[in-house]
Amino acid sequence: MKGSPGVTTAALAMAARWPDGDPVVVEADPAGGDLTARFRLPATPGVVSLAAAARRQSSAELLAEHCQRLPGGLRVVVGPVAAEQARAALGVLTTRGLRALRAAARSPESAVLVDVGRLDAASPALPLVRGADALMVMTRPRADELSHVATLLESVSTWTRTPGLVLIGDGYSRAEVERELGVPVMASLPDDPQGAAVLCGQPRGRTPDRSALGRTAARLGRTLLRHVQTSDTSSDELVTATTPATGNGEVP
Repeated sequence: MKGSPGVTTAALAMAARWPDGDPVVVEADPAGGDLTARFRLPATPGVVSLAAAARRQSSAELLAEHCQRLPGGLRVVVGPVAAEQARAALGVLTTRGLRALRAAARSPESAVLVDVGRLDAASPALPLVRGADALMVMTRPRADELSHVATLLESVSTWTRTPGLVLIGDGYSRAEVERELGVPVMASLPDDPQGAAVLCGQPRGRTPDRSALGRTAARLGRTLLRHVQTSDTSSDELVTATTPATGNGEVP
């Protein structure tokens, strides 16, 4: 909702350590994607080609056809860099492509994690949130960022019945945040530059299976699955991750 806690990096870490199957990260940030630049990937296939194809079909195989593989093997659907193009593609994807995303998420061998960037009631990615099994709101535990979370908690509860708050980096303690906001914290991810480096396309760093970030992301994935499975929603694994709205850039 505000700030730059590193949602894209956290989503990649979670997918890299997902409990089972072959997850997919969909880069659906209306402000534009980062993965093509981070990993020097082609723009196609990606969200734009997926949105175009979703006009004609909505099978479970559609999402896989528009994935690329990161160097470590993780599947991603990259978003366009330009915000205008990203918003246009999301306009189509959220009206024609939701069925394909949910069809892919129903597969027992897959999970779909969607990075929706900064979220507010006017975001073109909001239909993805409403159609997901869970929403994770990611924020740094600092007064300025938490104040924006507090103002939007009521709205978040209308977007999904299974919201979860994830803290990233140093600041107020988990207990302090829970006491002041009145909501449970699902996890606290560490500031881990070496663990984040690999997920940011840098050649040196610790892989997710050996980093503090990766270990915590693995626990978060297991917690999230239990969170979804014990909720009143379906058990399809379509998950969105977001950060409070406004602000520029991303800090891993």
